[in-house]
This record gives sequence, C-alpha cells and structure tokens, in this order.
Amino acid sequence: MADAALRLQNLFEQLLGAPLPVRIRAWDGSQAGPPGAPTLVVRNRRALRRLLFKPGELGLARAWVAGDIDIDGDLYTALGLMAGLIWERGEDARGLVEALRDPEVRAAVRGLVKLAGPPLPPAPPPEEVRRARGHLHTKRTDKRAISHHYDVGNDFYELVLGPSMVYSCAYWPAPPAEGGTLEDAQRDKLELVSRKLDLSPGRRLLDVGCG
Repeated sequence: MADAALRLQNLFEQLLGAPLPVRIRAWDGSQAGPPGAPTLVVRNRRALRRLLFKPGELGLARAWVAGDIDIDGDLYTALGLMAGLIWERGEDARGLVEALRDPEVRAAVRGLVKLAGPPLPPAPPPEEVRRARGHLHTKRTDKRAISHHYDVGNDFYELVLGPSMVYSCAYWPAPPAEGGTLEDAQRDKLELVSRKLDLSPGRRLLDVGCG
C-alpha cells in the first residue's frame, strides 16, 4: 500500500502541533495534505535520511541541492507557509526535545527511521564538496574560489539579497506569510542595526566588511 505521504504528514503534524499547510507527494506516488496547496515533493528515502542525520536547515538544504526534494507550485508561498507555522509555534531545540518525550511522537519518529531505509548517513551532495588539489590556499586557488562564489552576476544576487544588494542576512519582524517582502526585511535589518548602534542624524558608520 502506497502511504508514505500520509505517514510523513502525520509525523510533521505531530512534531509541529498543527495541520501541515503544504501538500506532500512521496516517492511511492502517494499524496497527502490540503488540495491546491504547494506540494513538497519527496523524491526518495535519502531525503529523509538527510533530515534525520542533519535536522534543520543543513539537512533540508542538502536534500534540495541534491534534488532529493522539490516544490511543485510557488516556492515562496510554500516557504512562507512553513515559516509562518514555525514562527507561530516559536520552536527551538529545547521545544523539540520536549516534543520527543511524547510517546506518540517518538513512535512516529521510529516509523520515519524505518521508512527512511538503511540507517547510514548519506554523503553530502557533489555540489557541496569542492576538493582542491595541492595546497589549500595559494593565490591561484583563492582567486578561483572567490570567482566561483562572486562572479555569478548581479541578477542572481538581487534575487537572493533584494534590490538593496546588502549582504549577510535580513530581519522579518513579522512572518513572511503576512506579506513582508525581502526588500522590507533588508530595510528593517538596517534599521535594527542602526538602533543597536545608537546612530543619530549627523553620525556616520563605516562598514569594512569584517563578517
């Protein structure tokens, strides 16, 4: 019986304590979740192992880069729905530990482990592993590494940084699902930093890009 999607939905809802706002389509063809919502496509069991061995953003990012998961529908809508749910729950590591004390949640996790296949950590996707030959740092290898990271064009960086093209992070005072844009979050970040530094009219800030 093809029921992987329903089992995944039940697990996520137990962990989050709320109905899952996106639909799931699993590798066995099964589907579950609200009709018409963006669909999280779980293409293989390896995606589950990535999340089990590296819970959180790293496991999710590796599954995405490796093509183990995908979104069928609007990506930003799906991310906004999930971010809004997590934001509302206010979850942190201690909260997850508390959730795992629930016998039903532990049973669901054991079911996920069984569903994920061989209990071996999957290797990082090839796109993540860039092995340099010879010395790790030389002028030539460092130049190539810098070019690989930065020389991808302004169109890409505007997509991920917003029109301001300000590097590092962004700040959402409210969940993105409520309509906040990346441009708003970049502006709010600069406003937050300015308040923390107690900047006032007539004062200047020099950012030397120290990380």
